[in-house]
This record gives sequence, C-alpha cells and structure tokens, in this order.
Amino acid sequence: MAWEQDILGTEFQSLAFRAAGADGVERTATLVRHRPKGVVASPPGSRQAVLFLHGWSDYFFNVDLARFWSGAGYDFYALDMHNHGRSLRPGTHGGYVGHLADYDAEIAAATALIGDHGTPGPLTLMGHSTGGLVAALWASRHPGAVSRLVLNSPWLEMHGSSLVRRAAAGMLAPLTRVRPETVLRLPERGFYWRTISSAAEGEWTLDDRYRPPLAFPVRAGWLSAVLAGQAQVARGLGIEVPILVLLSGGSANGLLWSEEMRRTDAVLDVRIIGARALTLGRSVTVERIDGALHDVFLSPDAVRRDAYARLERWLASYGHDTAPDQTSDAP
Repeated sequence: MAWEQDILGTEFQSLAFRAAGADGVERTATLVRHRPKGVVASPPGSRQAVLFLHGWSDYFFNVDLARFWSGAGYDFYALDMHNHGRSLRPGTHGGYVGHLADYDAEIAAATALIGDHGTPGPLTLMGHSTGGLVAALWASRHPGAVSRLVLNSPWLEMHGSSLVRRAAAGMLAPLTRVRPETVLRLPERGFYWRTISSAAEGEWTLDDRYRPPLAFPVRAGWLSAVLAGQAQVARGLGIEVPILVLLSGGSANGLLWSEEMRRTDAVLDVRIIGARALTLGRSVTVERIDGALHDVFLSPDAVRRDAYARLERWLASYGHDTAPDQTSDAP
C-alpha cells in the first residue's frame, strides 16, 4: 500500500486498503490525510490526531475542516468508509451496510495506519450524521481508543420519538431477514443538497459520483442497522471521554421545499437529537448554532465561523492530553 495524491489536491493524500470484519468479509475503505504545504510531517503517534467519519451517501471533501484541525495542531485524517465515496467499487450497493459494527474493522485499521501500525497518539474521533452515530457506537465499544468525541449533527434518533423508531424496526424486521438489500420506496428529497452544492444554490463543489443529489437508494438492511444503532444509544452508551455535539438551532423537514431550509437542519429533528445526546456519556456539551445547516461546517460563512469558534472554545478545555494508556483496549 502506498499513499497517493488525493482528488482534493496537493495538500491531501489518500490510501485505499482492505479490512476484514468480524464476519470474515473483506471490505475496501480509503484513508485521506492532510499534509499542509511547508509543514514537515510529525513522526507517527507523536502528536494529537483527528479521524473524521462522513455521513451516509457522502464522502470527505471539506478542505476547510482539515485546515482548521491542522491549524489547531492536529494531524487530520478522514475515512471514506466502504461503499462510500473513494471506496465505491463496481457491483456494490452505494451506502449499504448490514450492521453498523461492520465499520469497526476499517476504523480500527485506520487508527493503526495513523499510528503507522502502532498505537496512535491521542486520537479525536469526529463524525457527521450517520458517521456521528457510527463514531459514538465505536467509541463505546472501544473504551480507551479515543481521547474525545466530536459529533456534527449525529443521527442518534429517528424523527418524532423512539416510538417511531420501534414501529419502523418492527415493520422492517421480516423483510430484513429475507431480503435485506431490498430498496424501500421512500420520498426522494434533494433539499439539503440544493443548499450546499455549487451545482445548485450552495457554495461547495461536490462530486455527484460520490455524493448523488438524491442520495443512494435506501435499503431495508441499512435502515434496520441504523435503527438498531439508535436503539443502543437510547439505552445509554456510557462513553467516558468528553463529547461535543454540534447542532443547528432548528429543523425544517417537510416534503416540500421551504426557504427555512437554508437556515436549519433539513435532514434531522434537532430537538430530539439534542435530548438523545445526553445518553451518550457523562461529559456531554451540546452547542446549538442558529442558522446552521445539517452539516454545521457547510453553513453560510458567518454561521460556520460561529461553529468553528465553538469547537475551538471546547478544545481549549478538552483538547490537550497525553497519549492513551498503552495497556488500554485501543486497537
């Protein structure tokens, strides 16, 4: 395996690798790293690092986010998980995963690569949307592996309440058992894409091969996996490290376009996400950002500057530590 120049330009490199899950299946994932011009790379494990996990039907493209973390003194990495972005392969279902724990092996492999096959230095795990759910579950299953958790609009619960989740899980269970890859015929909404893509009314250059405007097809097994993960969150994860949850100040989730979607989360119900965040662990900070989009760091300039300022303020309190105990359960 060798690092190659990434699609994002000379400041970025990427490395595709394969990791075998607990089920024995090998899956392709891609690790991206930021190497600012003129900055000498630090020895593996010698300083703090951050690993970013994207949302569903998404990939890593936010160069400003990488530059923020590098400027804060972190080695920045992002993982395009299997069946997403740079890791898409012919003949596979885009965005599909049958169990969220299927991501565990590639996340563990990424942390090993960050530490050059040894224990990485203090690691911050960051996740957006479904990637935020995956990050929280992974941190819970691997105590000692991360020093802090940063969640950007994590998909911790379904719209409405846990009753909606349980009802949906019950209806999906028979289909998931026999035909998990069945496509569910759900309304297609490209409203959030409209607010961020420069091909519509946003300011971000997105590759439609990696992030289609209407997202990948929703499959029964994938949705069941998400619901099962949310049920674990509802029972409480007991994460011991400090957690920051960043959310928009409001939601606009209708089936028809609304101008309010330019200033709110058009994907999730931030009210219930904020409440559910308190079940993650014992040290949880929730920041509500007025005017923010679903990805708070893709919001209009003044709003995302507010989001970065809140993240910077939190890191001033929780962002400095030493390497994890070498006897911990870290992979």
